[in-house]
Amino acid sequence: MEKKANNRVHVLVIPYPSQGHINPMLQFSKRLSSKGLKATFATTVFISETMKPEVLNSDIDFDTISDGCDKGGFFEVGSVDDYLVRLQTVGSKTLTELIIKHKNSPRPIDCILYDAFLPWVLDVAQQFGLVGIAFFTQACAVNYIYYYAHNGLLSLPISSSMTPIVIPGLPLLDLRDMPSFIYVAGSYPSYFELVLNQFSNTDKADFIVVNTFYKLEQEVVDSMSKVMTQPLLTIGPTIPSMYLDKRLENDKDYDLNLFKLDSTSTCWLTTKPPCSVVYVSFGSMANLTIDQMKELARGLKQTGFHFLWVVRSSELPKVPHGFIEEMGDKALIVTWIPQTEVLANEAIGCFFTHCGWNSTIEALCLGVPMVAMPQWTDQTTDAKLVEDVWKVGVRVNVKEDGIVSGDEIDRCIRQVMEGEQGIEMKRNAMKWKELAAEAVCEGGSSDKNIDELVSKILARCK
Repeated sequence: MEKKANNRVHVLVIPYPSQGHINPMLQFSKRLSSKGLKATFATTVFISETMKPEVLNSDIDFDTISDGCDKGGFFEVGSVDDYLVRLQTVGSKTLTELIIKHKNSPRPIDCILYDAFLPWVLDVAQQFGLVGIAFFTQACAVNYIYYYAHNGLLSLPISSSMTPIVIPGLPLLDLRDMPSFIYVAGSYPSYFELVLNQFSNTDKADFIVVNTFYKLEQEVVDSMSKVMTQPLLTIGPTIPSMYLDKRLENDKDYDLNLFKLDSTSTCWLTTKPPCSVVYVSFGSMANLTIDQMKELARGLKQTGFHFLWVVRSSELPKVPHGFIEEMGDKALIVTWIPQTEVLANEAIGCFFTHCGWNSTIEALCLGVPMVAMPQWTDQTTDAKLVEDVWKVGVRVNVKEDGIVSGDEIDRCIRQVMEGEQGIEMKRNAMKWKELAAEAVCEGGSSDKNIDELVSKILARCK
């Protein structure tokens, strides 16, 4: 069903304005475009100015809405509460204006694909009679936990005496395996409300799509499908086609980055033996304490392995003084890199990660075993799945003071990089890599779901 003459159908894509949400929705837009739909990707003005999407060589069109913070995005207000209110108020108004602008053009909007973090987008879409598709960026397991919480099927707060926690389709969960908003009761109340509100109006959406693939989360997808009123379609993994099915031309990277890329890592990795390097990254948002950075540096040094460590510019002052010089060619510290390209490099033997969903699924797609050091939100649940369900990694133990010791970091890395357990994790990682590619290849579960989605959008938009 590739590239048919469906160009009259125009899908407007609205991501939540952060790196981890923009990437998967942009990739899915490319998939829809490859199936013959026209896609317009609308970021906030600030994100657009930062990422410069207009310079991309892509079939996707780009446009903007406003979050009311055009000069500095979230940092313009600093308060999560204030930002989310402004995003909804100004976003609804400017989204309405964008739809009206296109309504008076030769290519009016027929359908809106929106990040489920932004349920108000569906309200706007329905005012214009447009098809609405909710896109869930996180693992289906995490979405289902939030569904349970939103619908009062989990009694909150949960005490450790109430464990194990039983949710259909999921393994038995301890309190520390729950998303951090539940694990640490009362933490980040605005964000907790945000993730629960994903389900505030999903019963009014025409379709629900999830950034996962069926065989990865088969049991929980089946369980969640039974309680949702709309079709639940797995359409992932949404990583560049070059690493999966290679059916999308020139789809080699994510294209949009909030941070400036450092390309020195590729050259450095070419000088290292296969499976000899530990890759360390905590994503675009995590902020480790100075004490934790000290222990992380100590643990990495202690392993004796080569390591590539991504430390954002704002975090660099926390690296122990003299550490970079001391490690010499044994280590490379960079501020931001093309992660899929690095994970695909044969020199990488292990990914030391915060277990954000994009990072987790990229590692699974590229056959890289993991050491999980989750920080917050969905990462604790992802880490549980990595260790106990998919069996592609180990999770660090955290001391009572909240710090992961250098010795624990050393132990976990060795467990993944050495011995029989490490070999088994690598074998499992390669199995998931094959299944991920199978899902998006022609006739795979995700490919068929995308075809079904496109067919139904066309039928609704006649």
